[in-house]
Amino acid sequence: MHTALPSSRQRNLLLLVGILLIATTLRVTFTGAAPLLDTIRADYGLTTAQTGLLTTLPLLAFGLISPLAAGVARRIGIERSLFAALLLICLGIAVRSLPSPALLFIGTAVIGSGIALGNVLLPGLIKRDFSGHVARITGAYSLTMGAAAALGSALVVPLALSGLGWHGALLALMAFPLLALIAWLPQWRSPPATQITGARSLHDKGIWRSALAWQVTLFLGINSLVYYVIIGWLPAILISRGYSEAQAGSLHGLLQLATAAPGLLIPLILHKLRDQRGIAILVALMCAIGAVGYWLLPEQAVLWTLIFGFGSGATMILGLTFIGLRAGSAHQAAALSGMAQSVGYLLAACGPPLMGKIHDASGDWRIPLAAVAVISLLMAVFGGLAGRDREIASR
Repeated sequence: MHTALPSSRQRNLLLLVGILLIATTLRVTFTGAAPLLDTIRADYGLTTAQTGLLTTLPLLAFGLISPLAAGVARRIGIERSLFAALLLICLGIAVRSLPSPALLFIGTAVIGSGIALGNVLLPGLIKRDFSGHVARITGAYSLTMGAAAALGSALVVPLALSGLGWHGALLALMAFPLLALIAWLPQWRSPPATQITGARSLHDKGIWRSALAWQVTLFLGINSLVYYVIIGWLPAILISRGYSEAQAGSLHGLLQLATAAPGLLIPLILHKLRDQRGIAILVALMCAIGAVGYWLLPEQAVLWTLIFGFGSGATMILGLTFIGLRAGSAHQAAALSGMAQSVGYLLAACGPPLMGKIHDASGDWRIPLAAVAVISLLMAVFGGLAGRDREIASR
């Protein structure tokens, strides 16, 4: 009895460290390739559309694999499912780094599949083992994810220029999932009882019939859509407004840092709120304000980048927190996470090419930016509905 408490604390600490290290892998291995896309395109002679596929392919994998994640975790346990996710990410990085255009795309798809498992299962794990601290842990892993993404984006070009080349720079990103794998090894030995099945919880298909589940899904999903439109096209938007490539690149980096910043603040605010309707509407409106700002006052792009980045990052944290707060069990959280992320990433995969086509047809970015603002207003509506203090029915 005397040793039980330290053992429990030690396990929770190891689990928390593991969660945060897994979080470092969920964006960096995907976004870390972005600064090298021009080099990759030139080296392999890819078209603009083929190069763009390197960005949309992971999003499609997220959308297609996400609904399967809860079922995988139910069969082999959440810990082993996350271990498998990390192995997939490592395998994908290795394949992507080989000197072959075909393997570049195959490896990218494998990475996307591994990230999809991690994206879906972490909210379920947090619901199961840290149910009293959902907002804090979600904020911490969102902050870690964003910081790792910014670090990876900053390092890949210097690594590529140091003699490693772009193949070696992409391979170096394997340091993130390898470290997470080592930290996650103690969880591999967890007994089967730690699966995320929950008594009398909704079946995976049943969650799709819940109005509240759809409100959470569309709040998180629309945020994915507007975020990937802006993250994908911001440099082009700024350059069209007179910014240099270097200035546009710096603001693109600032956007990623601004997206990570709410991980520090939002959990502290959520802890004091009875429900989250007001803050959900506010942060969604920040996305709309940022989009309108880029359109009407592009000379203040730093301000709009900070506003949009903070709003989008806060919306993501809120959406992920809603998964834990609105679900009645860890299994239901995983099923809701799969639903929300499947819809969200399929929307996100469609957004950048659609807005690009609208730009090509109209000749400027005013209509795409206005569309992002209107869609963000719709996100505010779903945020107000999802932010109510209630749980999804278990039947």
